[in-house]
Amino acid sequence: MPSPEPFWVAGESMHRSKLSASISIMKKTFFFLLLVLGFAKLLQAQVPILDSGGPLMYEQAAYDVSFYDLAIRIFPDEKRIEGQVIVKAKVVHPMNYLVLDLDTLLQVEEVWDLSDPVSPQVTNQRREQGKIWINLGHTRQAGEWVSVRIRYGGNPRIAIRAPWDGGFSWAKTKQGAHWIATTCQGEGADLWWPVKDHVSDEPDSMALHVRVPKGLVAACNGRMETEAEHKDGSVSYNWFISTPINVYNVALNIAPYRRIDGTYKSIAGEDFPVMFFVLPEDYDKGKKLFTEIMEHIRFYESLLGPYPFRADKYGVAQTPHLGMEHQSIIAYGANFNNGSMTGGKDWGFDALHHHEFGHEWWGNLVTNFDWKDMWIHEGFCTYMQALYLEEKQGMKGYHAYMDNMRRFPNNLAVAPAKSQSSKEIYRAPIYTKGAWILHTLRYLIGKEALMNALREMCYADAEMERTTDGSQCHFATTEDFQRICEKHSKLKLDWFFDLYLRQAALPKLISKVENNTLSLRWEGPNQLPVYLPIEVKVGGKLERIELNSTEKIIKLSPGDKPEVDPNRWGLYDIAKGS
Repeated sequence: MPSPEPFWVAGESMHRSKLSASISIMKKTFFFLLLVLGFAKLLQAQVPILDSGGPLMYEQAAYDVSFYDLAIRIFPDEKRIEGQVIVKAKVVHPMNYLVLDLDTLLQVEEVWDLSDPVSPQVTNQRREQGKIWINLGHTRQAGEWVSVRIRYGGNPRIAIRAPWDGGFSWAKTKQGAHWIATTCQGEGADLWWPVKDHVSDEPDSMALHVRVPKGLVAACNGRMETEAEHKDGSVSYNWFISTPINVYNVALNIAPYRRIDGTYKSIAGEDFPVMFFVLPEDYDKGKKLFTEIMEHIRFYESLLGPYPFRADKYGVAQTPHLGMEHQSIIAYGANFNNGSMTGGKDWGFDALHHHEFGHEWWGNLVTNFDWKDMWIHEGFCTYMQALYLEEKQGMKGYHAYMDNMRRFPNNLAVAPAKSQSSKEIYRAPIYTKGAWILHTLRYLIGKEALMNALREMCYADAEMERTTDGSQCHFATTEDFQRICEKHSKLKLDWFFDLYLRQAALPKLISKVENNTLSLRWEGPNQLPVYLPIEVKVGGKLERIELNSTEKIIKLSPGDKPEVDPNRWGLYDIAKGS
């Protein structure tokens, strides 16, 4: 997702059988068992209907969705939808209700329990505060499978300020054609379809069937399997997502698109399709950007490993809103303006595409299973842009980019220990401060260790890099990142992660020049220890000084004017004097 405001201004599943059983064991079930155990007492825990994430209520922690089959018809003139979804889930803890989420603006027409061959139609389901409670008739035991079908429809919520406000965008192109898109990261996928709206539960695969008026194209996640015309003048686009997907990333992009096609040879060895769905009037601009899209693929593969969704495609869809990281079909609404995401400043590349594409690794390949670790998505993607400038312009470009981001509040922890909803975590400076934390971590442990850690966060080994069956997708936490950084740096980093991620305040660097001496020491917030070295430049000589809360004295010659941290590697506040 693009930052809430420009950095420089605000500072800011065909079915489960397609996948190996190890995915559920290693990638998903483990986390659901943790959630069941951890939140068993939170029977009534809920977040507001226009928010997503937070602690899972017991009834939703009790099952793990394997597959969604979503069919939806769009009526643009009425701004209305009709849909049907089949949900296939495995019970991980005894349950007698299947609880799904759906926005209160949409109506449930019928519900079937497909796992009940005697009386499949459910007549006693109920709606409560944006949730659908489906009575399964009797207790389903761990290891059983449940399958339900829900028919629903209505006028979905309209996004007032997409992508930051979720819902449907019902726009028009310059030629007067319908131009439609969905965004729902903050509010959740339940804004437009019945779903288990939680970042921790990704289906192994998903089918998506979108029916639109003739003349419009539905560009969606995964790979398009068939296109079918109907007698009433509508057209269905049938897509299949072969890998796990975070449900907020499921997206509709609808317009009279022209498609720009290409093929990219991955460093993993195979070719995969690259597609840009562009408005007809912007086709030439799209062709020009397509070259840069290929360049961005090269950069990310070189640093982080193969593009994760080679089994399907890499797609870009031009949208009426700024952008979003929808898996294998990122939303692009920068209007071919390099500075659309950076307060108008052109850094020599399309920053919006670069950021959203980065989420294919940070967010879609590597996913936080609780929003509290969202900095792994946003902060990491933000930092990747500085690394891109370093490759293109050297350290001068890198530091210039980082310096321009050094404006953010320090009022909320970037990665708090407590579970967070989407709205809660996006109040924290997870973009820019998250990037600066990585910047300072690089200084502490060295670039080689950090780059190795980033690569291992994405792919644990070469075998994982080669796979395309979905088992490459995995959840990760801030603790995982700490462990990997410690492995590659051979340093204990508890103090660093506690200081910079688990609480908000910055350490203070106490610096004083007096009587031909320079004294330095750290003062940590709430008496937290600080062991960050600091660079000092005296008489043209740069020295790295090991530093903690004990005062360090550096002798100066008459006339020396010491420069402390001249390259601005450290994340801290400055306090003059003792």
